[in-house]
Amino acid sequence: MQKVAVIGIGSNSVRMLVAEVEEDGFRRLTRDREGTRLFAGLDARKNLSRDSMEKTAAAVERMAASAGRIGCDRLHIFATSASRDARNGAEFLELLRRRTGVQPEIISGEEEAALSFLGATDIAPAGEPCGVVDIGGGSTELVIGQGARIDLAISCQMGAVRLYNLLEITRREDMPAVEAAAGEILKDKWNTLQTPPVPGFWIGTGGTFTALAALSRGVHWTDRTFMHGTRLRAERIREIGENLADMTPEERLKLEGLQPSRADIVVHGICILLAVMRHLGAEEITVSEYGNLDGYLRKHYYGET
Repeated sequence: MQKVAVIGIGSNSVRMLVAEVEEDGFRRLTRDREGTRLFAGLDARKNLSRDSMEKTAAAVERMAASAGRIGCDRLHIFATSASRDARNGAEFLELLRRRTGVQPEIISGEEEAALSFLGATDIAPAGEPCGVVDIGGGSTELVIGQGARIDLAISCQMGAVRLYNLLEITRREDMPAVEAAAGEILKDKWNTLQTPPVPGFWIGTGGTFTALAALSRGVHWTDRTFMHGTRLRAERIREIGENLADMTPEERLKLEGLQPSRADIVVHGICILLAVMRHLGAEEITVSEYGNLDGYLRKHYYGET
């Protein structure tokens, strides 16, 4: 048995999972998260600003130190959409290496999609195909497969922070334009592929989904007791999104079910989800607490691909 930490650097936040890894599976011990909004530091020339890199590196360094104090035997670090987009991604990786002593890796959009699928599908019906939607800050991943087999894994340039920077939402009447933009991005990607049959069971992973679960159930965003496995229908998702769109940012910050760092971008994430569900013909989606960090462990320690 060994204790392992995995840190994932997303476009909106840095996350860490610490787990005990044994031959027959891993046991999750603790999680950590800090909103750093790395994608916001990406300029018009696709360079990450010094401030955004330093802020994110500080969060990674803090988590790495925490993993050391917990007694982790191994530490893995990977980065996703914002780092993929950045022309100075190598500079960012070197900064992280100096701060942590670990060489990070930038994973492709398709690999990110596969990791999300491996991590989130513990709630899928046994022996049946299913799909996973992972809405991040810079990109959205869609995956179709069964068990550990992946039949389709795609990454689309339509994250919640990315669309927030492009299109404003100050009321519910602004939502259709964002949904349409997301729908066009997905359609353009989808139409270039040989896609397998669309399954009937879909799973959602990421902050947009846990926010929807908490708001739907009326619990605090830190209360994980009831979120995993929450089923959300499209009409309920739209209702929550429209109510949030009509609120000011200050009013959203007062909602117990909404993480403060997500208050400004949450409606954009919901618009992406609605566009995806419409495209797929999905009427319902099931929320998973788990995602690409869990999938990273399954792939690298148990050979699942």
